[in-house]
Amino acid sequence: MGLLDGKVAVVTGSARGIGREIARLYAAEGAEVVVNDVREGSADEWIAESGLADRLHPYYFDITDSTQVRQNVMAIKKELGKIDILVNNAGVEFNELIGMINAEHMELMFKVNVYGTIEMIQAVSRVMARNENGGCIINISSMVGLHGNPGQMVYSATKGAVIALTKTAAKELAPKKIRVNSIAPGLTKTEMMDQADVEKLQGRINNIAMGRIAVPSDIAGGCLLLASDYAGYISGQVLPVDGCTIM
Repeated sequence: MGLLDGKVAVVTGSARGIGREIARLYAAEGAEVVVNDVREGSADEWIAESGLADRLHPYYFDITDSTQVRQNVMAIKKELGKIDILVNNAGVEFNELIGMINAEHMELMFKVNVYGTIEMIQAVSRVMARNENGGCIINISSMVGLHGNPGQMVYSATKGAVIALTKTAAKELAPKKIRVNSIAPGLTKTEMMDQADVEKLQGRINNIAMGRIAVPSDIAGGCLLLASDYAGYISGQVLPVDGCTIM
């Protein structure tokens, strides 16, 4: 028996990194999982190698395009019958100091991180509202959205917006039995981290009381908790998953 037996979940941005680990864990715990990414075919290989391919359903569409979102959400509903869980994980990050911020990068971060999250909440919550037991929405924010960080003004602004919209959506959707929470990861080892200058990150790493950077499975574990029935009375909350980071 898995914690998510009988559930249908949608995880955006799940071709790699944190999203992939969330989708994998949800499927291992019994859920039918829609693996979403904007890049056609980008999740096919890992799905085929996962040993869980019968529970993983790739849907490639742009979460910032309202027409694509509506069409695909209805296609998911038609194929899988319902949607119980939505994880808004897809995100874009550019780190630029004040005075060096690129306008195109700024627009893209807000478009994906904020507008895309809102588009998905709007479409999926309509489907969830038809469920007898409502549903669960988890928005991936960031610890920098709570505390800020030099060189990440725009990124932190988008993640702060995700936290704010989480709280409002939780209040608005509670009467429909839809819970809305946020996971705020700390520094996490993903493909994006492999391109970073670790020496420049050492100060942040030294502030992690548990002594290590997070890995995607750490974030996925928090998402499993919030998606499970054990979190049935938790909504409107931000759960830091940061190894006790001193900001």
